[in-house]
Amino acid sequence: MNDRLPFLKNKATKLPYNPGVYIMKDIKGNIIYIGKAKALKDRVTQYFMSSKTHEEKVKKMVSHVNDFDYILTDNEFEALVLECSLIKQYTPKYNILLKDDKGYNYIKITNEKWPRILEVKQILDDGATYIGPYTSTAYVKKAVDEALNIFKLPRCRKDFYKRKLDTRACLNFYINQCSAPCIGKVSYEEYIENVNDAIEFLKGGDTASIKRLTAKMQELSKNLEYEKAAKVRDKISAIKKITEKQKVVSTKGKNQDVIALVQSSKLSSFEVFRFSKGKLCDSDNYILNEVGPPEIARSEFIMQYYMGKNDIPATILTDGDVDAKESVSQYLSKKQGRKVNIVIPKKGDSLKLIEMCRNNAAERISQQMGRTFKETAALDELAKLLSLPSAPVYIEAYDISNTAGSDNVAGMVVFKNGRPLKSAYRKFKIKTIAGQDDYGSMCEVISRRFDRYASDKNNEDEGFSKLPDLILLDGGKGHVSAVKKLLENRGYDIPIYGMVKDDKHRTRAIAKDGGEIAINSNRAAFTLISSIQDEVHRFAIGYHKQRRKINTLTTTLLNIPGVGEKKSKMLLTYFKTFDRIKLADVDELMKVPGINEAVANNIINYFNENNL
Repeated sequence: MNDRLPFLKNKATKLPYNPGVYIMKDIKGNIIYIGKAKALKDRVTQYFMSSKTHEEKVKKMVSHVNDFDYILTDNEFEALVLECSLIKQYTPKYNILLKDDKGYNYIKITNEKWPRILEVKQILDDGATYIGPYTSTAYVKKAVDEALNIFKLPRCRKDFYKRKLDTRACLNFYINQCSAPCIGKVSYEEYIENVNDAIEFLKGGDTASIKRLTAKMQELSKNLEYEKAAKVRDKISAIKKITEKQKVVSTKGKNQDVIALVQSSKLSSFEVFRFSKGKLCDSDNYILNEVGPPEIARSEFIMQYYMGKNDIPATILTDGDVDAKESVSQYLSKKQGRKVNIVIPKKGDSLKLIEMCRNNAAERISQQMGRTFKETAALDELAKLLSLPSAPVYIEAYDISNTAGSDNVAGMVVFKNGRPLKSAYRKFKIKTIAGQDDYGSMCEVISRRFDRYASDKNNEDEGFSKLPDLILLDGGKGHVSAVKKLLENRGYDIPIYGMVKDDKHRTRAIAKDGGEIAINSNRAAFTLISSIQDEVHRFAIGYHKQRRKINTLTTTLLNIPGVGEKKSKMLLTYFKTFDRIKLADVDELMKVPGINEAVANNIINYFNENNL
């Protein structure tokens, strides 16, 4: 708790409604966060109100704020530019800071009589020609491999000056991936032509190469040079073959970037796909700590990412809202010298690109957190579906089970990182509710669970020692409404949803207070919710059957002379099963507290007389 909150709140209420930049400082005067606002008073006041709705990053930042300054601007765009400049200058702890520690990559054409095409990490003063720089090692390697394969250029280090016509070529020649200049299978003139074609391909891409080579092939055919025309045709076919493989990640000739964000409780992953002339030419990933509200995080990330870049595309696709989107677009347009649009796709190929980008972001964060990709994708999809601030790492689910209101019990299961955490499962025997009252039973269970949390100061019970990120109830909006009110009265702000089944007892939708959310179209989230609902139902009904069996056995034992409710429970506790009681002799039965020789004989006689 920050003791300065009353002072900070009072100061914030005196701010004007003008656009501007606010600067949060800690007790030593260090700048820890810089933000922009269209209306300073509205934005800054939110920080110092109730922390219930704040994300963890914001809570931590506010806990360290000792004071704040502000700078007024004429409009939101000026505030955005000033914020960007100040973040770059002061690198505050709680802002998104992208470290550009990636090396550059180049395509090298050596300065030799028989030039080679290579991938390299640096430019040397050796007279060679260099294409680049590129930030993606994978892209450079892929581009060079494609060029060498298409134009049958060598990868080896052999000296082509000393060609030995009587030796064997390497395997690449025999699989049609090298023209074998080492043994004279290609003339010097044709080799140089192939190198030049490869350079044009690397610089201009497949579309320009196909167009140029097609014209060349037609010219050769017109001049009746059919053998040469056939070789050019083969190059065109090779380019088209590679292009067909790339259609899955093409943007129909567009230059555009795709940006997606995946958040967990502790980490965030930004993935960027960069498309040039329709081909995926580069990608970037940034694993960051908590970044706060996604729309603000996207705005900060975009500004940081493009700050040092001069190749901003005309279109940037994002997977969600961007704070001050128009101002961010205006800033990028001004920097690039032409219009830059930020688009949030809703359908079609662009949405598929976003989904692919999000999947890659989820895979990166999965590796960091020790989850599988499917688990991360499911939790991220669930968070988006339920409008949660981040993926729910710790989920609790509850189900009530009874038979016509008797033997009323409940089960609690826990899923951590998308997986069952069976050590945290708990069983409840309903104590205060008689008959079939699911709402009342659910409220009793939740009350007891949170009473245990409040009383377990030493965190000794794994099942009750922490608060969940999400609560799921087996039931509809009535269950949700009842439990939500109960938790609000106790001061807990935890998302609560119901799991609704169809008439075939399969998961159909998620219930919220006042309606339902369809989940069938969200495959990963649907599978996760279904597995949680099936597991909590299995666990609750298993406990219910166990209780029914115990109650049935207890009732049977009560028919024995001298055995009351207390002794029947003692017998079951000691022997564990009904069959072991039947097989016990007098001496064994007398080991149970309260069972004397007369009662032991009564037990044996009862089972014998009733053929049990």
